[in-house]
Amino acid sequence: MTVGTASRPAGSCVMHVRCPDRVPEDTYREVLELLGELSSVVQALPPSAALVELKGALRYHGVPPRRLGEVLRLRSVARLGVDVRVGIGRSVTVAATASAQIDGPGGVLVIEPGRESEWLALLPVEALHGIGPRQAQMLEKYGVDCVGLLAALPLATVQRVLGGRAGRLAAGRARGIDPRPVVPQGLPASATVRSTFPRDTLDGAEVRAALLELVVRLGLLLRRRDQVARGLTLPLRFAGDATWEKTRRLVAASAHDEDLRLLAYQLMDAAALQRGRLTGLALRADDLVDAGQVAEQISLDPAREARLITEQVSDRIRDKFGPGVIGPAAVLRRAS
Repeated sequence: MTVGTASRPAGSCVMHVRCPDRVPEDTYREVLELLGELSSVVQALPPSAALVELKGALRYHGVPPRRLGEVLRLRSVARLGVDVRVGIGRSVTVAATASAQIDGPGGVLVIEPGRESEWLALLPVEALHGIGPRQAQMLEKYGVDCVGLLAALPLATVQRVLGGRAGRLAAGRARGIDPRPVVPQGLPASATVRSTFPRDTLDGAEVRAALLELVVRLGLLLRRRDQVARGLTLPLRFAGDATWEKTRRLVAASAHDEDLRLLAYQLMDAAALQRGRLTGLALRADDLVDAGQVAEQISLDPAREARLITEQVSDRIRDKFGPGVIGPAAVLRRAS
């Protein structure tokens, strides 16, 4: 849905994205990765929302804002099985208010430049992003039950009701005025991938295949982020909700499948599962840093160099055809 004309916004253009409530942390991180494919200016708002500055992205992609919102929804559903709600406007307040007004699990609502006040005016005052329940109650006590009435009040009156700073912010946001920029937030210091079993499973070929699949997924995620890990953590979940977790450091910071696999197998061996029945496992990369900050030693092992070249080729194939088209035989057999 678009409120206003179909013209492209001038100046700042903000996208506010809401994931479903209680979205898993790893899925939320993957949504952030999708946002990074659209724009380089992404601000995570954990646990389930994010802001994106689209000004540069619109020039780069050459499409209107609504199209980028639709592309995001399509990719999030196709790749992650998650639909998102997308609000787009000239400010954080307008975009965030718009995303909250979408009915259902997903959708795109664009508020065109110059139509912000008109659109906001009809909303109940509690729908304005940044107005908490207590502030809404105080305003409604004085008969201010919609955003239009709040915008029409003199600033001094709003400040007497809500307080100096809070009143100034509320009065400006009711008119669609919000100078806050989207501030890029760095990637989280860890990355986690998870797997569950349809039935309680003893350690064996199935568990090792699942662990190898997590290694491949985690390595690909880190390389796409251009990050490397200095350590790994292996959390295990058993029947009866018992858990086990162990962390070890890598010999050298890495995002290569071979290095991650060796340490992941060591962690699994340290669990000494014996007859323990697993219901799920995860693999977390800890102490992440940008790959460019770590000097990678030149290997004198021709076999390792060949494996690293194969890894690069595999990544390009996955980027073009999807993550499941190539991988270790044990992983592909498990998926079939």
